[in-house]
Amino acid sequence: MNRSFRLFAAWLILSLILSACGSSGALLSKQVKIQLVYGSEKQEWLDPLVQSFNASRTKTEDGAVIVVEAVPMGSIETMDAILAGSLQPTVWSPASSLYLPVAESEWRKNHAEELVAAPPKDLVLSPVVIAMWKPMAEVLGWPDQPIGWADIAALATSPEGWAAFGYPEWGQFKLGHTHPEFSNSGLMAVVAQAYAGANKQRGLTLQDLSDPKVQQFMADVQLSIIHYGTSTGFFGTRMFERGPSYLSAAVLYENLIVAQETKRLNGQSQQLPVIAIYPKEGTFWSNHPYVILNAPWVTAQQRQAAEVFQNFLLAEPQQRSAMQLGFRPANPNLALGAPLDMDHGVDIRQPKTVLEVPSAEVVLGSQALWRQTKKPVDLVVVMDTSGSMAGAKISAARASLGQFVDLLDDRDRLQVILFSSKVTELTPLSELGPKRDDVKRRISGIVEGGNTSLYDAVGLAYQQLQRDGDPRHIRAVVVLSDGQDTSSNLGLDQVTEQISALGEDPGNAIKLFTIGYGKDVDEDVLSSLAEITGGKYYQSSPDNIQKIYAEIATFF
Repeated sequence: MNRSFRLFAAWLILSLILSACGSSGALLSKQVKIQLVYGSEKQEWLDPLVQSFNASRTKTEDGAVIVVEAVPMGSIETMDAILAGSLQPTVWSPASSLYLPVAESEWRKNHAEELVAAPPKDLVLSPVVIAMWKPMAEVLGWPDQPIGWADIAALATSPEGWAAFGYPEWGQFKLGHTHPEFSNSGLMAVVAQAYAGANKQRGLTLQDLSDPKVQQFMADVQLSIIHYGTSTGFFGTRMFERGPSYLSAAVLYENLIVAQETKRLNGQSQQLPVIAIYPKEGTFWSNHPYVILNAPWVTAQQRQAAEVFQNFLLAEPQQRSAMQLGFRPANPNLALGAPLDMDHGVDIRQPKTVLEVPSAEVVLGSQALWRQTKKPVDLVVVMDTSGSMAGAKISAARASLGQFVDLLDDRDRLQVILFSSKVTELTPLSELGPKRDDVKRRISGIVEGGNTSLYDAVGLAYQQLQRDGDPRHIRAVVVLSDGQDTSSNLGLDQVTEQISALGEDPGNAIKLFTIGYGKDVDEDVLSSLAEITGGKYYQSSPDNIQKIYAEIATFF
């Protein structure tokens, strides 16, 4: 009896343990994960909110704990990945609704259902503005006189530049905006320029884009560009660090101006005040739509969870936290106040004119028109072919350089210089179109050997581009090296002096982009050389060199 009882008790305890484990496993597995890919412009706002929401263990109606994975990515990059199927998020939140017609049009080519089944709600708002130094804006009549793209075009084409207004020390007018095929603000800038050229605020058509007056207007604006790029934040950082000698103005989001002015007012920046110009012809909202995708990989439970997280983001506390970062709340019930005020360079009564989001074909047509009218580049590529480049390094470098050449336009001018113990020219600075195939063939035959004359090569590239480059073009040098200098006649101090004492204003000077290729490079040297010129340094390897070249191409 005793023995039977003990056996029964052991069986009962074991059953309870197994039951508990099963229940615990069920509880642990009762989660619903949603992935949100979003425009990185709002990362500072979203990151802490995602952490807070996940910590709250909020549940769906059926009791599943919602877990949010938020991934910041470029808006156009994200769209392309979703359309290709290589990225399958639950929610997509680009910086602007301007992408949605294009995404929908491309999606419907291969799917019966719409990608965006219902109009998405906006998370936060920030108008696209022209950030300009306050003294320069005042010369143009701000705040009493409306300023817009027509004024930018007139300044860009004026041979006198700021001298026409009595300020010759400011030099030429210098504008920056991002690459419209890679960046939200750049795309909105060129569509806004097309609208301004057509003298419209809505109903932009392909016929408008073919009008010579519209084409000339966009070409005039582009004359003032110092270079393009992928990141709106990069332009803001460069402008606010380097001051009016580097950029007179840049196309940014209003919240970036609020952030800069907050730093200045707090004594963290010694720069001049910067203000937001809301183009008189009209502008777009960067409205950050929250798009719950109607895609086959999104389940009904994930949609429900995504709606719960959306309601969390739109609640008053979260919207107020966005305001402190310079965003305008999507919640219309919240009154706007500091730091959204004139003390921080912005005007909440603006924008007075909001442009209509055009059709997908017009958005793509505006990108194509920009391609026709953009500022050409005079580019020198300087490539290390020393003996340490043997094997996978030289193979990947050859292939990626050939692909880089394909990213340049026929109107661009290209020179390629190779360096090892000696510096040799692979092709002279001339228009790429007629020689593209020959350049790619020559690149495919590059071989390695010898020492590393890095400083001699950089010095020669700068001297020749300074002599032969067209100052009306973007001028840049791209240098790839896998090691430290071992055989140059020039020293680092001499090269530094050459590239920093060209007698030009920094904005229109030659930009140097350097690529440290491998583990043996002197990153401090390559980084400082790029920084002196207003360029950028990249750390690379055979695995990602193609991606690095592709990003550098967006500057042109």
